[in-house]
Amino acid sequence: MRDLYFEAHEDKIDGGYTASAIGYGIHTQADTLAELKQQVLDAVDCYFGDREEGPTVVHLRVISEEVLIR
Repeated sequence: MRDLYFEAHEDKIDGGYTASAIGYGIHTQADTLAELKQQVLDAVDCYFGDREEGPTVVHLRVISEEVLIR
């Protein structure tokens, strides 16, 4: 079983989400988190082509960042 990890960030200015695979040139974006999940799976399928060569488990880590001003 091969695992593939994505990190996702919410664009607090323009809205939506972006996600990038760690260690691979796979990137995608979507307006909602639900859409992003599907976009990530679609991007993985496009990148690896044959499902047997690709990962069996895809992890999506949504990173939240808050800016605090003193």
